[in-house]
Amino acid sequence: QVYIEESGGGLGQPGGSLRLSCTASGTVYTVGTFKWWRQYPGEERKWIAQITSDGNTNYEHSVKGRFTISRDNAKNTALLQMDGLKAEDTALYYCQAILRHNEQSAWFNYFGQGTQVTVSS
Repeated sequence: QVYIEESGGGLGQPGGSLRLSCTASGTVYTVGTFKWWRQYPGEERKWIAQITSDGNTNYEHSVKGRFTISRDNAKNTALLQMDGLKAEDTALYYCQAILRHNEQSAWFNYFGQGTQVTVSS
């Protein structure tokens, strides 16, 4: 059993900051890549950031320079620091972990349940 738990969502002010956290627990041997996605109402989930096991990062253009993804491999945790918040950042944010259950297993994708971010004054 694998659990992907997101936290840190809530209400942020325009220009302000929020920090999301994602932890993979349960039968986790190693997490290869963490990804963050967001979903607007009525739309498909869209990728916004990722970090590999060796720390390489990539960002979708609308968040690049404002959001920073990081990770703590010992804790199987990823963070998404969201600065310079805009109203258009209001969305449901999901964490994805691509992980292995043991040394011999294949890689599997897991998503969390999502955490709501609302940016409003």
